[in-house]
Amino acid sequence: MKTLICGIGQLLTMAGPDEPRRGKWMGSLALIRGGALLIGDGVILAAGREESVLRAEGASQARSVDVGGRVVSPGFVDSHSHALFAGPRLADFEARSSGRSYEEIAASGGGILSSVDGVRGCPEAKLVELLAVRTEKILACGTTTLEVKSGYGLELSSELKMLRALKEAAGRTPLDLVPTFLGAHALPAEMAGRKGEYVDRIVEEMIPAVARENLARFADVFCDEGYFTLEQAQRVLASAARAGFGLKIHAEQLARTGASALAARLGASSADHLDHASDADIEALLSGPTVAALVPGSNYFLGAAYPPARKLIDRGAAVALATDFNPGTCPCWDMRQIMSIACTQMKMTPAETWVAATINGACALGLQKTRGSLEPGKTADAVCWDAEDYREIPYYFGGLSVAWTMKAGTFVSGKIPAEAGPAHENTALRS
Repeated sequence: MKTLICGIGQLLTMAGPDEPRRGKWMGSLALIRGGALLIGDGVILAAGREESVLRAEGASQARSVDVGGRVVSPGFVDSHSHALFAGPRLADFEARSSGRSYEEIAASGGGILSSVDGVRGCPEAKLVELLAVRTEKILACGTTTLEVKSGYGLELSSELKMLRALKEAAGRTPLDLVPTFLGAHALPAEMAGRKGEYVDRIVEEMIPAVARENLARFADVFCDEGYFTLEQAQRVLASAARAGFGLKIHAEQLARTGASALAARLGASSADHLDHASDADIEALLSGPTVAALVPGSNYFLGAAYPPARKLIDRGAAVALATDFNPGTCPCWDMRQIMSIACTQMKMTPAETWVAATINGACALGLQKTRGSLEPGKTADAVCWDAEDYREIPYYFGGLSVAWTMKAGTFVSGKIPAEAGPAHENTALRS
């Protein structure tokens, strides 16, 4: 049966071309006041002014859900996370609170390598269970599509274990999980001093094995000071491209390496972090498909300087926002908090954060034809907010509540609306 969502005070459709929004279009929400959505077979059939949607074929017989003047938006598309891990890095958190730096913590056995130990010692079934629990919390915050990276295995069997667990978890949740292979996340302890040999293993063993099992859609590299060089990153990404993976890259987070320009040259879907991006790096991102995916939650948690969001947008780059949800440097899965940080610390407007967290996030995952906006033909991923104005969502940084989350036309979280009668019997619609 079709579903009619009506009584929408502000409908954020994000309607427009299936491409990254740039410049002034970063603030375009295609907002409709007094809107409605008609949904059938998991996709949007009509979106617009209520009186117009009511005239659409099948609207009069649809079950109707009146949201009472609330805001309805696309589900968030979170294009960068490390949500599959064994446990939180509480010792790192305590050390950082005592004044130790990210690099000092990593050098003493904390950081990424402590998460590697956790994953290597964790059964695959337990990883599936942990991620399944997290997906419920993520859906409850309005995210309907989430990219998830491996990278806490750092050897073939453990990387495959992570990606297999991710595939299994994806079958247990309505949340769309987009898998990314991140074997080039850090140098494992047993390969100390042999980074070139480890890169050989990634290229010659890991990428082919992941490709054979069809376990990832993207490949990523942490190209930064103390991690992987520009040349090593290029080698890994070139191999991944030959194997059919989309490309992503951790770029300019700890220092400037030129990784964002490499992403642009390779046509990567996104260059992520960009804390130390230069004017030349920004220039490289002004054309082509590569989205600048910013993750200011990690900057907040680390007490680090923020990426130049305002300059990126004003110069014409396409900017996305993502959580970077991970156990060590950003234990936050809630995109609402990321939007608030982006407004207060990076001077993005509320409208720009909405675009960055929806349609531009979809572009960062190559999903813009089906996700990220509320338009006919797209997957019906929608969120109803306990708010009357879209600006309230980043404004209430303590966490404004989600009324409900819909995934592919099905209510999956929140206050699930009771069954309603056909639209022509709904008194709220007739009044």
